[in-house]
Amino acid sequence: MKFLNYWFAKLWIRLLGTLSGTSVRTRAKLAVPLAWLMWQLIPKRRHITLTNLRLCFPDKTEQERVQLAKKVYVRLARAALDHSVLWYGTREQVQALVRYENLEYVTDESYRPIIAVAPHFAGLDAAGIAFNTHVRGVSIYQPQRNKAWDEAALKGRLRFCEPLLIPKSQHANLMAVIRAIKKGMPFYYLPDMDYGRDNAIFVPFFGVPAATLPMVSRLARVTKSIAVWCIAEMTDDGYVVHLKKIENFPTKDYVADTIRLNQELEKWILQFPDQYLWTHRRFKTRPEGEPSVY
Repeated sequence: MKFLNYWFAKLWIRLLGTLSGTSVRTRAKLAVPLAWLMWQLIPKRRHITLTNLRLCFPDKTEQERVQLAKKVYVRLARAALDHSVLWYGTREQVQALVRYENLEYVTDESYRPIIAVAPHFAGLDAAGIAFNTHVRGVSIYQPQRNKAWDEAALKGRLRFCEPLLIPKSQHANLMAVIRAIKKGMPFYYLPDMDYGRDNAIFVPFFGVPAATLPMVSRLARVTKSIAVWCIAEMTDDGYVVHLKKIENFPTKDYVADTIRLNQELEKWILQFPDQYLWTHRRFKTRPEGEPSVY
């Protein structure tokens, strides 16, 4: 199976290279049948998506949740196809596809040190790669199991300015991040992954306890950084990345800060719920004594 997955990934990556000259509208049309295939062929991921939606939207009917899930898949399919530009397009093409609001937060050095808090929306990679066309930053990189995906994703993220990407498995990676922030590099951080029980606290996410690293609050205090939301919204003609300062942050209470971030993230998600990455196991780690939800 690993062999087949590797060569499928190689084929997909080559296919993306042939689509770099297509329009957003064309890629959006191609996303519909691709989303249908993803929905049919990957039942495990479909189960995770629907489980997340049942937990987070208990007031919706099952039919409404299925409809929302299918829209999520169309968004993710288009995001996958948009990598044809993100990985193979020029700087100008990437910037035409991905527009930043309040870009001065990351380009104006008077706002340093800074943490860009970038949750898992469909346009996350688009925002990250476009980020690199404007400024050199630092981020924590999660190596992929599939070597073909890992090589392509890493190459794509290193385009334009070779950002400092610190593998998550690297020993003492937090100290490397702190050093980079103190040197004036913006830190592009993904706050909403379940990394397990170690160093995590359980805070509500749509009313469900979610293992969450209080990284943003603690890092902002240690490095005296400001924090800004970096929200990638997919649009009909590309993406808009919303940069918005998180006011009166951090406080001395990292638990309260982390609860607040989740509450604000919920509000962003409710603006475009079909664009959040419901396919990942956000509730993988459960409080002691609770069974797996998946």
